[in-house]
Amino acid sequence: MGWKNPFKDVTNSKPLFLTVYGTVLIGIVFSAIYVFSAVYSPEYAFTWTQSQNVAPSTPNQTVGSTSLRVGGGGVMTPKPQPETGKSKSSIWKVPPPGSKMPPLETFRLTKELVQERVKDNVIVATFGNYAFMDFILTWVKHLTDLGVDNLLVGAMDTKLLEALYWKGVPVFDMGSHMSTIDVGWGSPTFHKMGREKVFLIDSMLPFGYELLMCDTDMVWLKNPLPYLARYPEADVLTSTDQVTPTVTDDRLDLWQQVGGAYNIGIFHWRPTESAKKLAREWKDMLVADDKIWDQNGFNDLVHRQLGPAVDDESGLVYAYDGSLKLGLLPASIFCSGHTYFVQGMYQQLRLEAYAVHTTFQYAGTEGKRHRLREAMVFFDQPEYYDSPGGFLTFKPSIPKSLLLDGEHNLETHFTLVNYQMKQIRTALAIASILKRTLVMPRLWCRLDRLWFPHPGVILGSMTRQPFICPLDHVFEVQTMLKALPEEEFGPGISIREYSFFDNPLMPTQVKDSWLDVQLCQEGSKTCQSNITNTTGVLRLPRNSNEETLKEVFSPMKDVKVIQFSSMQDAFLGFTDKAKDDKFRNRVKRYVGIWCCVDGHTPGHIYYDMYWDEKPDWKPLPPQTPEDDHPHW
Repeated sequence: MGWKNPFKDVTNSKPLFLTVYGTVLIGIVFSAIYVFSAVYSPEYAFTWTQSQNVAPSTPNQTVGSTSLRVGGGGVMTPKPQPETGKSKSSIWKVPPPGSKMPPLETFRLTKELVQERVKDNVIVATFGNYAFMDFILTWVKHLTDLGVDNLLVGAMDTKLLEALYWKGVPVFDMGSHMSTIDVGWGSPTFHKMGREKVFLIDSMLPFGYELLMCDTDMVWLKNPLPYLARYPEADVLTSTDQVTPTVTDDRLDLWQQVGGAYNIGIFHWRPTESAKKLAREWKDMLVADDKIWDQNGFNDLVHRQLGPAVDDESGLVYAYDGSLKLGLLPASIFCSGHTYFVQGMYQQLRLEAYAVHTTFQYAGTEGKRHRLREAMVFFDQPEYYDSPGGFLTFKPSIPKSLLLDGEHNLETHFTLVNYQMKQIRTALAIASILKRTLVMPRLWCRLDRLWFPHPGVILGSMTRQPFICPLDHVFEVQTMLKALPEEEFGPGISIREYSFFDNPLMPTQVKDSWLDVQLCQEGSKTCQSNITNTTGVLRLPRNSNEETLKEVFSPMKDVKVIQFSSMQDAFLGFTDKAKDDKFRNRVKRYVGIWCCVDGHTPGHIYYDMYWDEKPDWKPLPPQTPEDDHPHW
C-alpha cells in the first residue's frame, strides 16, 4: 500500500476542510484575546514607578533576570502569573487607595501565612528592623527580578511592618518589639537580632517547608533555588567565610579543606528530623547562655562531629549528631565580602556569582551600603542620582611606577595610597567650596586589609596585586557620611561611589549636563577661566584660591556634573584660617587604619590625611601606647 497525497485529499474534500479551518482560526483568535487580557490584567500588573517611592530596577541584569530596560530609563517587567491552585498575591501590588491597615494579628507567623507564599515547597526569608528598610527592598527587588516570589520578610518592629505592607511586600510580625534604629554590629541588641533568627528557624521548620534563610545585608544576583535543588539529600546547606578556593567550578566546597567559619548569613534548611533537632538544640543553647553568639553556637554544634563524607560524589558530609547531612556552599559564587569585593574570585574562575554578603568590611552599616553601591547592586531612590547642588568628579593621576614597580610591601602600599589621598583631599576641599557632592575615584591598593597580621594578602587567596580596593579599606565611610557639627568641622561634604556614573539608573539629564575642566598655567594665552572653548572645556588656572573657584563656577550652578582633568595643584588652600582649621578637623577623621603588621603589638598603622606636611612620615605602627591614636 503506497503513501497517499494529503494535499490531494484535502482538495477533494474542500467543504469539510474550510469548515475545520475556520473553526481552528476562530479558536486561535479567541485564545489570543484571552492571553492578552490575562497578561495585561491590572490584578497582576507590576510597574516600578517613582511614585511608589521604591528603588528602581536592577542595574546589573544577570542570567535568569526577567526585567528588560527600555528607553527613557523605564523598566518593562513580565507580569507575574498566579500559581495554579494558589491565591498568592503579587509582590509590589500595593493595597487599594483608601484601604486601612489590617490588625496586627493578621501578620502573625502561621503555617497558613507561609503557605500562601510557598512554591515547590520552598520559602525564602529574611528579617530586620526599620533601619534596614532600604536593604530589605534591595533584597526583595533582586529576587523578584530573578523570578523568585516565594518570599517573606519578618518585621522586628511595627514601623517596618507597616511600611512593607503599603509597598506590597509580603511581611509577617516577629513580635520582637525591636528598636527602629541601626543597632550596630556586635552590640547587645545586635546579638538579640541574631537570636531571633534562630527562634524563627525553629518555628518555621515544623511547618514542613524548605527554608532559605538570609541576612538583609546580602543580595541575590542569580536564582539560587535550582542550585540548592541539586542537593536534595542535604539537610542544611550553609555559606562560609572561606577565603581560599577549594574547587574551581560550581561544586560544593570541599569540607575537608574549609577552615573559615560557617556563616549563617545564607543557609538553606530542609524540614528533616535531623535539621529540626539541630535548630531546637541551637535555640536551647542560646536561651541557656545569652553570651553565646548565634554563629559561634551553630559552628560548635555542627562541628561536634564532622565526617565521614555522605558519598563520593555529592560533597555532603555527616555532621552534628552523625546523621545531619551538611553541604558547604562554594565561597566563589556564594560570595563573602572578601571573595566578591576584594578577590573577585567568581570572575577569575569564570563563574557566575549567585550572591554577595557584605562581610569582611570595616565601616558598619554605611560601609555595607557603600560596597553594594560600588558594585551597582543597591537600589537607591531617584533623588540619590540627582543631588540638588550637582556633582564634582575628577580623573585621578597615578604613575605606573606606583602601581606596578617594586615589591608589594608596606612602603610601596602607603606611597600609592598617600599619592591618591592627597588628590582626594584637594577634591574634598573644592567640593566643600562649590557645595557639590564628590564622586570618589577608584582607589588602588597594593596590600589587603584584615583584622589580623598577614604578609600583605591572604596566602592561597586569589587576591591580585595591585587591586581596586573598597573605599572602607582606607577611608572611614561611616564618618564621611555622618552629620558632624558645622561649628567644629565646617560644612558637610556628600560623597558618591566611584561607579556612580556607570550605573544604568543614572538619569540622562544628569549625564548630559557635563562640564570638563582642564588646569592651565595662569598668564598663558589660552588660560582664560571666564570662557569655555568650542569643545565645552573650561580652562582653570592651577593653584586657584577659594575666591577664584567661587567666581568661576558660581554661574554654572545649573551644570549637573563638573569634571576636573586633574586635582594636582588645582587648589592653593584656604586663606581663611578658621575655615582651614575646620576643614582639616573634618577630613583628618575621614581616614582609618591599615592592619596588621606581624610581630608587633599593636600591629595597625594609621593613615594620615596630611602625611605630606611631615617630611619624616613613615608607615610604622604605634611604638608606644601613647602613640596609639589617629592623627587628630
